[in-house]
Amino acid sequence: MPRAIDFHIHPPNERGESLTSSSEAQRYFRSGPPPSSVEEMAEYYARLDIMGVIFDIDAETVTGRRYASNDHIAGIVQRYPSQFIGFGSVDPWKGKAAVNETRRCAQELGMRGMKFMPSMQRFFANEERFYPLWEVCQELGLVVLIHSGTTGVGAGAPGGGGIKLKYTQPIPYIDDVAADFPGLNIVMAHPAWPWQEEQLAMLVHKPNLYMDLSGWSPKYFQPSLIQYANNLISERVLFGSDYPVIMPERWLADFEQAPFKDEVRPMILLENAKRLLGLDLSGS
Repeated sequence: MPRAIDFHIHPPNERGESLTSSSEAQRYFRSGPPPSSVEEMAEYYARLDIMGVIFDIDAETVTGRRYASNDHIAGIVQRYPSQFIGFGSVDPWKGKAAVNETRRCAQELGMRGMKFMPSMQRFFANEERFYPLWEVCQELGLVVLIHSGTTGVGAGAPGGGGIKLKYTQPIPYIDDVAADFPGLNIVMAHPAWPWQEEQLAMLVHKPNLYMDLSGWSPKYFQPSLIQYANNLISERVLFGSDYPVIMPERWLADFEQAPFKDEVRPMILLENAKRLLGLDLSGS
């Protein structure tokens, strides 16, 4: 049984690049050198005795960069099945091709969820043109991990690197999808600042919503987040680091100092994610 499940990991891609490969990103995130290889990442997580959810982002329509990383993600999981869980990604603007790729991710590649970043992919999740994606994810029992709130991607660049934050406001965009697809489990990635109170209200209101705590050190969590996590939403809050932006060692050290209840800590670190993903870790 691992000590924790990190629900938010950005692995190196096929070229060995990761989220913080550029010098600009390293200055902003203060993250230091990113992992040089998948092997380095796997060794790091094995040493910490932590499983993790890994993914990339398909934003080809907006960025023009060809995406072919679902097979790469699946390959990492095949190499390290006791260490990592794979989530796929599709470009919502690709329509039927995105739906078909979602099916392939689940049925051929063994993915357990799909990752979306509306600010980078420039789409509003509640537009009905994208509903076939949510329909197929609900049908296949895939967890949807969707970015919420601000992002460090593009921060400090002219115009924020073209990233528009409006796409990641929880209400109405994620809330509408959760209401229209009650059988779809949706994880809002990150405390959704500056809309965190919206996020907490949604979590209380809709039991198919979860949140991961990635991208922020626990020492910066707002009191309302800790209060709700300790009480009303304790079964739907998940540990996530945002590796390599924030290293799990730092996150866990700060988590120990934050005022979470003792009985809630194992739920956040392991039990909630294990239940959501349907994992049997008795033989791990």
